[in-house]
Amino acid sequence: HWTEIETLDPDAGDIKYVWEKSRFSFLYTIIRYDYHFKQDQSEFALSEIISWIDSNPLNMGPNYTCSQELSIRMLNWIFALYYYKNSPNLTEERFEKILTSIYGQAQHVDKNLNFSLNTVRNNHAITECLLLFTVGIVFPFFEESKNWKDKGKHHLEQEGFYQIYDDGSYLQFSMNYERVVIQLYTWALYLGKVNKESFSTGLKERLNRAITFMNQCQDEFTGRLPNYGANDGALFFPLNSCSFRNYKPQLNALYYFLSGRSLYGAGTWDEDMFWFSGKINGERLPINRKTRSFETGGYHLLRDPEKFSFIRCGNHSDRPSQADNLHLDIWLKGVNILRDCGSYRYNTTPEDAKFFMGTSSHNTVMIDEYDQMEKGGRFLWYYWTQAIESKVETHLDFHIFTGKIHAFKHVKRNIYHTRTVKQFKREMKWEIKDVIENNKLPLKQIWNIYPEFFKEGFEITCKDKAGNTLEPII
Repeated sequence: HWTEIETLDPDAGDIKYVWEKSRFSFLYTIIRYDYHFKQDQSEFALSEIISWIDSNPLNMGPNYTCSQELSIRMLNWIFALYYYKNSPNLTEERFEKILTSIYGQAQHVDKNLNFSLNTVRNNHAITECLLLFTVGIVFPFFEESKNWKDKGKHHLEQEGFYQIYDDGSYLQFSMNYERVVIQLYTWALYLGKVNKESFSTGLKERLNRAITFMNQCQDEFTGRLPNYGANDGALFFPLNSCSFRNYKPQLNALYYFLSGRSLYGAGTWDEDMFWFSGKINGERLPINRKTRSFETGGYHLLRDPEKFSFIRCGNHSDRPSQADNLHLDIWLKGVNILRDCGSYRYNTTPEDAKFFMGTSSHNTVMIDEYDQMEKGGRFLWYYWTQAIESKVETHLDFHIFTGKIHAFKHVKRNIYHTRTVKQFKREMKWEIKDVIENNKLPLKQIWNIYPEFFKEGFEITCKDKAGNTLEPII
């Protein structure tokens, strides 16, 4: 039984390798191939679903240990069922078998929903609520369908306001997880519209703020955002040919629903919009990117043509993901020259986990070998860092950010870090000043650079308080 399976057993390996294929996100590649090249791979797609059902009896085995995984799987099956609904390979026997499995898995999700709503309360909860909303609409003949539809819709409304901050940033402090949420609500809004189950104006406004936030943090050349926060490679509905790090397709599809316009010019990123709306290349209504702050989440942007700086200086009223306050990303002509190292893997060696989740994988300051916060359990930190103040100003020749945080509380109670970032408008030049108060331990100013940084003529120079030149350790 799924309750008897230990999902974090190191001897069994990383369970995400088991879960990933069982999400059935690969069906979108098959469906897109069939659509674009007028082919029919329905036999393969449907036989894969049937094979999975035969090999995974209800509530038995590792593929039932996480309700979000069940929800992703069912959403993707439902998409495939609708695409192949007229295929002769979708026999009555197959349809009944798939439907029976969906019903049993939806009951599982419903029964365990309170865990995600009350204990986890992040993108997991939104995924599971979307599943109940979807099953309740598309399969109205189930006894629980109306309850599932109403419950899913109610919690989608609540979680949207709770999880997406009023400035559009996200409570998991992760760009990729916010994109996950963007995709989930895109599905919900389009499905609701077709079935006359509209969502509130307030929720749509909150989602519009999320699009604005992510668009402001986006590199215009590549469509990428800083690889900030936890990133497990999640992309539930891969409906285009763009690279994984290109956020244009997902932002564009939701923006089109909310505004009736396209966020970008025509390109391969329009395909998500097509699959959800049936439309392609709508009239463009871009959002003007500029130097600005998102105070609730604690994100600050310095922008000029062809370059921008991204700085995190924020409070934590929700559980922080990584020890990365006052991290600095710099982008120049589509190249992330100072970067966040990302997440790599959740289930890895303690040394790798410490590096990628800790301070040393971010462009900020460390005291000796201490992270900004004390590491707790798998996804936990103690002594959360908090912003004391922050501001962004624009002058004739430069933009400047100034921020101060309370950090390293597990080292000493009254340590403060103040950072100033000056981005020059007419030069490829940045000045960063770090001041640490009430500390006598060695300091490290960390820069994670892109591989060609020095070959392309960039340099880093550093001086201490006395004006002595310091040699960087590369």
